[in-house]
Amino acid sequence: MDSKVICCFGEILWDLFPDGKKLGGAPFNVASSLKDLGAEVYFLSSIGNDTLGDEILSHFRTKNIPEEYLQVDTVHPTGKVLVSLDENGSAQYEIENDAAWDFIKTTPAALKLIGESDAFVFGSLIARGFSYKALNEFLKVSNYNVFDLNLRPPFYNDRLIIDLMTQAQLLKFNDEELYLVAKILDSPFHSMDQNIEFIANATGATCICVTKGMFGAVLYQNGEWFYNSGYEIKVKDTVGAGDSFLATLVCGIVNNNELQTTLNRACAMGALVAASPGANPNISESDLNIFMGINSDNRR
Repeated sequence: MDSKVICCFGEILWDLFPDGKKLGGAPFNVASSLKDLGAEVYFLSSIGNDTLGDEILSHFRTKNIPEEYLQVDTVHPTGKVLVSLDENGSAQYEIENDAAWDFIKTTPAALKLIGESDAFVFGSLIARGFSYKALNEFLKVSNYNVFDLNLRPPFYNDRLIIDLMTQAQLLKFNDEELYLVAKILDSPFHSMDQNIEFIANATGATCICVTKGMFGAVLYQNGEWFYNSGYEIKVKDTVGAGDSFLATLVCGIVNNNELQTTLNRACAMGALVAASPGANPNISESDLNIFMGINSDNRR
């Protein structure tokens, strides 16, 4: 494969908001945002043989996302999540059990694709069921692993998180998750930067990125630090903001773009998504560049 190829693996589902449903699932949100950025992206998951699954296939065709790695499960339904929002637009989730994406199978074609890809993106939620077996097989052949922790109680445990972190080159979590991970690893430190460096040393990760909501993000790679203080926007809802951030970050890293610029772009993309309803608004490269030009003072 000549161009950079990114594979995203995990849940695809319908987020059920008070005013209707929107397509989501963290790894799918990452894939969708990568597609909008022009990346060559493949998504590996499973949907039910039902109306909601048919709507997902239609969406893939409309958006021109390859569907050959999207399995159809005749036993389990397409995933659903009940989403509630507080007065600040922050989301809470009730995730349905035994959805189709809990039962993703390993295939020779998927193993070949992942083995030839430049990045493999996954989260912790996919490890809650049968799909964990497929994840372990994919991790044996992948080249650059991106682990988005996305901790959703009660669907994880300390041993699982440690195991997956030690198999990833890039770790991404929010500031709350950072301190949970630090506690799991028995970190003696209190500051964010000290804990990030401690986690890198403990897990072997070469790159760690921590998002801080409206206050931007910090990126640590091979002993170098990069910071962005955030972009001021009016939040519609926070669903998918961290996923679009990660998509922009991974896109920049696999293409060897300058890291400060990559972090700035990721923070800007996250802000634009937070200012829009739902997890997958259509935000183009041009939209991102215009927004960053207007808000150029918030880059450091």
